[in-house]
Amino acid sequence: MNGSTSGWVASRPLTRLKQASYLRKWLILGALIGVVAGLGAVAFITALEWANRLFLSVLAGYTPPSPVGEGNAGGSAHFVRPWALPLVVGLGGLISGILVFRFAPEAEGHGTDAAITAVHHSPKGIRGRVSLIKILASAATIGSGGSGGREGPTAQISAGFGSLLARRLDLTPADARIAVAVGIGSGIGAIFRAPLGGAVLGAEILYRDDFEVEALIPSVVASIVGFSIFGAFEGFTPIFGFLRGYRFSHPLELVYYAGIGLAAGLVGILYAKSFYGLIHLTHHLPGNRMFKPAVAGVLVGLVGLALPGSLATGYGWIQKAMGPDLLTLSLWVVLALPFAKILATSLSIGSGGSGGIFGPGMVIGGFVGAAAWRLLSPVAPAVPHSPAPFVIVGMIACFGSIAHAPLAVMLMVAEMTGSLELLPPAMVAVGLATLIVDDHTIYSGQLKTRAESPAHRFRFGLPLLASVPVKDVMAVPRLVLPADASTEAALERLRADGLAGAPVVDGEGTFRGSVDISHLADHDGDRPVGELAQVGSPAIPVEATLDAAVEALAANRTNWVPVLDADRRVVGIVAASDLIRGQRMALLAALRRVTIAPQGTALLEEQVSEGSRFANRTIAEVGWPAGTVVVSIQRGNHLHFPEPETVLETGDVLSVLTHIESAEGLREDLRGGPLGGPEPEEPGPDLI
Repeated sequence: MNGSTSGWVASRPLTRLKQASYLRKWLILGALIGVVAGLGAVAFITALEWANRLFLSVLAGYTPPSPVGEGNAGGSAHFVRPWALPLVVGLGGLISGILVFRFAPEAEGHGTDAAITAVHHSPKGIRGRVSLIKILASAATIGSGGSGGREGPTAQISAGFGSLLARRLDLTPADARIAVAVGIGSGIGAIFRAPLGGAVLGAEILYRDDFEVEALIPSVVASIVGFSIFGAFEGFTPIFGFLRGYRFSHPLELVYYAGIGLAAGLVGILYAKSFYGLIHLTHHLPGNRMFKPAVAGVLVGLVGLALPGSLATGYGWIQKAMGPDLLTLSLWVVLALPFAKILATSLSIGSGGSGGIFGPGMVIGGFVGAAAWRLLSPVAPAVPHSPAPFVIVGMIACFGSIAHAPLAVMLMVAEMTGSLELLPPAMVAVGLATLIVDDHTIYSGQLKTRAESPAHRFRFGLPLLASVPVKDVMAVPRLVLPADASTEAALERLRADGLAGAPVVDGEGTFRGSVDISHLADHDGDRPVGELAQVGSPAIPVEATLDAAVEALAANRTNWVPVLDADRRVVGIVAASDLIRGQRMALLAALRRVTIAPQGTALLEEQVSEGSRFANRTIAEVGWPAGTVVVSIQRGNHLHFPEPETVLETGDVLSVLTHIESAEGLREDLRGGPLGGPEPEEPGPDLI
């Protein structure tokens, strides 16, 4: 970290931001992430358009159709140079493989899964270079005709920026998780011009049967900002235009939509199993992984010669399927396209190429709906005159179920088609599809519930730690290494003090990262230790509670973590042994709180109002009814243990045990009753 970066990090507005209220903090951080999501989506869509023109239009002589919101081009009627298509798709795979496996292996695959995994395990660990490599590699894969979606790269771009913010601002692990989740939702919402669906997706996509509710409001902020910026460059027209003229009016239609839901659920399972089956097969095949996407690209090109809808994103073919052009396609093409798209996507992305799997999932589901319409419209009553309703419901049911994000996908597709008319039948279809899919998922990084998340697991298992401030248990650092110290000198100090590692600071005392003894032993002894400090190593702010330390220790598999003040100076160390001490402190305090209250006792939870005689007075100064026990004080996000000298502030929520006869009067006083209430019958309240 250079001097200018240190100055940026230590700037007062940003360091104060960590301590701001939830809404104020995430209005600002969400907006910042949204700006990057919007600009990242613009950068990627521009790179993809250039790649598409170079590879497909110029080299292969083929132009795929595009949806209404992206030009509504009809595309090429045939291949000018059919022999070149497999070679061109293979070339794109080769370029992608070289970029990914040489410079950023974590950019392999569809990106969204990597971001989900980062939320659960290492929200501060996404490297900055991943975003750039993801843009280039995905543009090469999809732009050359490889089957993939655009959402994976944009999700990883904005999620990577969320991770960068978390590192630079030393956000707590909980806030870091929110930042990365917000990045996922805003990136996808921007590229699909679906801000509401993207916002919900950021909170819904992390779990199969749960919801990250804390990420919802920040995701809304980021998605709106990202959508606005992307729309300013690319327009605000929904991708598939505005669906008009459909009204759900016949109950029999629900039977058809239920059938689409069942079929879409089965196809969704096939999609997930095929995708991960091919990943498993590819990893076990001999040969350099760098060249496997090229071989897969040649195979995708051969599939594309027979079924062009399996190439690239396929959104233009969905647009065709929504209108009369569907009747111009052979029935066997409509029936085969979902399976061809599954095969092409599994080859393009499962082999190590780069791109998303969200978009292909909607194309697969859309053609399931299109196939149902082609089969039913000649023979069944009450079938809609247009195939668009079946196509849209198929999109929602297939990917909404296999991604375990039915609400988000319903909203996104509604935004992508400019219509809410199909939400009722879509609910039927996606509900049945979800029952069919059960526990299968297209995102391997998803967890079942928050209780399985490493972060939430410790919070659920050790809930008392959330009431213990870090500063109450942290220890003075035994060793802090200057960045200019030699590796040899650092090793000697660590061995002499019997330490496994230590924080590293620059000449101004600003935290640079941490080092461990095993890492130092592998490097030249004359090298400055600052060059070896791990920039993304865990650190927690001094104002955090002990549950943040638990998350940091668990996520990074370490047994100590530095504590930083607002200027990023190391003020303490929290070790695993300190967690035990903190848990014991909290447990003893809790045990004292649960002693049996005498009969006739009432428990009050009341906020200190601005006009209350309790405001701005210490607990010892307040006149309390006899026998009153002050249990706790909730101030902001922190639970405080009361002391006689504790000053009560407006907005504090007091938990108080008192006699039933005194309860109503005490409640009135806390809410702002007249000053000078009852004089204490005892020197003061009992404190526990």
